Amino acid sequence: MIPAHWRTHRRDEDGEVLGYLEPVGEGRYRPVTPFGRPVGGPGDEDSARAALDARGLAYLADPWLLSVPGREEPVRVRIVEVSPERVRVASTDHGYEGADLGQVFVLEVPEAERLRPARG
Repeated sequence: MIPAHWRTHRRDEDGEVLGYLEPVGEGRYRPVTPFGRPVGGPGDEDSARAALDARGLAYLADPWLLSVPGREEPVRVRIVEVSPERVRVASTDHGYEGADLGQVFVLEVPEAERLRPARG
């Protein structure tokens, strides 16, 4: 679950949650996705908010890699649902043995260890 002390950042136009500001020191915040993955380094509140505004919800369309216990190589996935409690991702990896294409994995939030961007 997203910690209560993280500040919610919403898009001005429609109030959609773009992410959170994770406090990391006196007047410093790390911008994180709605599922807790950092999108930039720590900075002041305005720069953290600007990083979330610049990123928007693009992470929903991006490919991701999921570390799966017992498997050396990560599985390619896409995000299908995000809430303050969990993120659901579905396999898009045709070479992933042991699961069907589209298998859903449910991860607790914040999630910054097992799920990482497939690019960059």
